[in-house]
Amino acid sequence: MRVAAGSSPAEGGDVELHPQSIVDPSAELDRGVRVGPWTLIGPNVRLGAGTEVGPGALIEQNTRVGAGCTIGKGAVLGTDPQDLKYRGEETFLEVGDRTVIREYATLHRGTSASGRTTVGDRCLLMAYTHVAHDCRLGNEVILANAVNMAGHVTIGDYAIVGGLTPIHQFVRIGTHAFVGGGSRVSQDVAPFSRVAGNPPKMYGLNSVGLERRGVSQEVRSALKRAYRTVFLSGLNVSQGLERAREEAVDPASELLHFLDFIERSERGVTI
Repeated sequence: MRVAAGSSPAEGGDVELHPQSIVDPSAELDRGVRVGPWTLIGPNVRLGAGTEVGPGALIEQNTRVGAGCTIGKGAVLGTDPQDLKYRGEETFLEVGDRTVIREYATLHRGTSASGRTTVGDRCLLMAYTHVAHDCRLGNEVILANAVNMAGHVTIGDYAIVGGLTPIHQFVRIGTHAFVGGGSRVSQDVAPFSRVAGNPPKMYGLNSVGLERRGVSQEVRSALKRAYRTVFLSGLNVSQGLERAREEAVDPASELLHFLDFIERSERGVTI
């Protein structure tokens, strides 16, 4: 075990390893890292400054965890992907800064398709969540208890997914989207929208979330007009997108992102 070069004493002092933990000699632990009992940290793992790993966790290999993270009891990070095409190629798991991974969550490395699974900064992954191979989570994503992601899922910044929700492979969930608990997500979820159910349906925009994030009233109104044009005007989605672009005057980046996301969907968007 090595204390990573360039780590700052300001991040919490020396590394603290419980005597009943096992750390591979090649692992790099920044200052202030704390590792609980019965925890196993394998080869080519790096833990950022001030990160805490609870008892009984496994960080198997080829994993980078940022600074100030919390990894709960029994969590499993960096294990092989559950993909029959995987042939032992070197792949990685990357977790950003100040992310919380709660008890018994499982996060797998990528496959040769992308080489890595990534989780952003300041995310909260509650107990028993599963992040499969080649998934990409943005910043400040919240996954409630027992959200189960198949491979190649993409979730945008600030999205929230309610508990006991399975997400089909290759699905995209847009930024600021809200998915209700117990949903079964098999199609893309548009940015800034709310969906719930099995099968899921769209229930308008995530107006409360947008307001809490400081999105201006002007932008929220523009998004609402576009939402009505695309989904409630009686036009098909392609026609609605075309009309929404025609009606937009000096469109905000959020509006363009909303329209572009829907237009690029390969699985179709939950309506």
